[in-house]
Amino acid sequence: MTRKERYERILNTFRVTQPHVTTELLFASAFQLLVATVLSAQCTDKRVNQVTPDLFSHYPDARSMAQAEPDDVLEYIRSVSYPNAKARHLVAMARALVTDHAGEVPESHNELVKLPGVGQKTANVVEAVWFGHATMAVDTHVFRVAHRLGLVPKEATTPLKVEQYLMRHIPQEDIPNAHHWLLLHGRYVCKSAKPLCADCPFDGFCPKLLKDSKL
Repeated sequence: MTRKERYERILNTFRVTQPHVTTELLFASAFQLLVATVLSAQCTDKRVNQVTPDLFSHYPDARSMAQAEPDDVLEYIRSVSYPNAKARHLVAMARALVTDHAGEVPESHNELVKLPGVGQKTANVVEAVWFGHATMAVDTHVFRVAHRLGLVPKEATTPLKVEQYLMRHIPQEDIPNAHHWLLLHGRYVCKSAKPLCADCPFDGFCPKLLKDSKL
């Protein structure tokens, strides 16, 4: 099977089985999505969703969070990974939004990645989920699944290289969904330590490139 045929079969399956898909993070605005995505770095969406309701009840927007101190925000996010650093980033990010963007989340990728605590993946998530842009956020799940299913060559050794390869081979109209398709497949089926191959719709043609892929 060629890589092109592999893409076609996998994407066609996702189109049929998951035509409407989005992030599992809970949010009510672009700012809340941005905050939740920052918190989700090296942390599960489930854990993030446990802390954000209380956090957002006190700091629903950039202007309110900009008035807080990192220690104030820390009280609500202690149970996520790297809470001290994330509290500092969130307050600095909120202040930058107020100072540079009138409290609104910018749509531009270049402006997003200038914000404290916002990297390539976080910016891509916000662009795709909130603004509907064709961007491919590559987290550990997407990175792992893309390699295991043979969607990218082994030379794609960084998230950026995987992102660029996927962007070249996935139709633009599918890209906003494709991030979630691959992420959810990695989260619930093609798991890191124990992939559930018997439950995988691609098991019949998956090359099972599992070596060094357990991210």
